[in-house]
Amino acid sequence: MTTRLYHRPVSTFWWLRRRSYLLFVLRELSSVFVAWFVIYLLLLVSDVSSGSSQYQEFLRWSASPWVLALNTIALVFVLLHAVTWLNLAPKAMVVKVGSSRVPPRLVLGLHYLLWALVTWIVLWVVLR
Repeated sequence: MTTRLYHRPVSTFWWLRRRSYLLFVLRELSSVFVAWFVIYLLLLVSDVSSGSSQYQEFLRWSASPWVLALNTIALVFVLLHAVTWLNLAPKAMVVKVGSSRVPPRLVLGLHYLLWALVTWIVLWVVLR
């Protein structure tokens, strides 16, 4: 005679019970939208290199409502991905100066400051 262990059934929506679980699932889902942005950028580069008419067709396609909606949703998820990634930095990095540890808030603040600086530089190059 063999014994069988009882396995309590797990709900399909187990991840909705706690905020931390929900953020985990949303962060994992955000990788799909990061991949979409990479594909979108590759399509843009391909069409720009193919000539003016192909680029104009890409712009027409990009202006369609469903592509705009997809890119807007993707932007939200990519921002979530970036914020959750940066929030992990103080936990993953132990920075020491001399014999003392740099406070985690300082590590986090410097990461956000660097992100803002890089964003400003990119905007300056693109919009000037």
